[in-house]
Amino acid sequence: MGLLKTFFTNYACPQGRMGRAMLKFMNLCHAPLTNWGLKLVNIHGGATLQRLLKQSEGSTVYGIDISEESVAKAKKVNAEVLDKRVFITQGSAEKLPYEDGKFDLVTAVETVYFWPNLPDCLQEVRRVLKQGGKFAILVEVIDGDSMWTNVVEGMTAYSPEELKTLLDDAGFIQTEIHRMKPSNAAIIGVKDFRVRKR
Repeated sequence: MGLLKTFFTNYACPQGRMGRAMLKFMNLCHAPLTNWGLKLVNIHGGATLQRLLKQSEGSTVYGIDISEESVAKAKKVNAEVLDKRVFITQGSAEKLPYEDGKFDLVTAVETVYFWPNLPDCLQEVRRVLKQGGKFAILVEVIDGDSMWTNVVEGMTAYSPEELKTLLDDAGFIQTEIHRMKPSNAAIIGVKDFRVRKR
């Protein structure tokens, strides 16, 4: 169990050789959720970055990850368009390195489990979205007492309803919950047009 726990603890912030193996595992396992979730978001104008590029021709895509290993992998996968249509940086959802109102869409694929102080992180996402921009949270683990939360250190699972409430409280509107399987969900909110004080 010790080696297995060490492997899955890399889920939060992949590092080293085991982290590289975890990244391959995650990209493979999360592909169905990501493909399904991105189809729910109407876009105009790592692997997720490539899917976004295909879905939104002519757009520019930015990727951020807390893991140095994940950033290196995303840069390698997107080498042909790196620093042209794809821009990748290391960072945290707590303090996004982007100006206010920059994005039409922000996605969080299987990551909110590890965001510290989730309400503040959601305010950061809201800050970098354009008015009317969308935020899509894609999750596969929605039970706080699942096998995953017992194996992966530092992981907090939220039900889709909890995430919807958190988005509503952060000032998102028209928040919708979509389900693909009992445990796969997309929670999508829209940045409203009112000015909110932090």
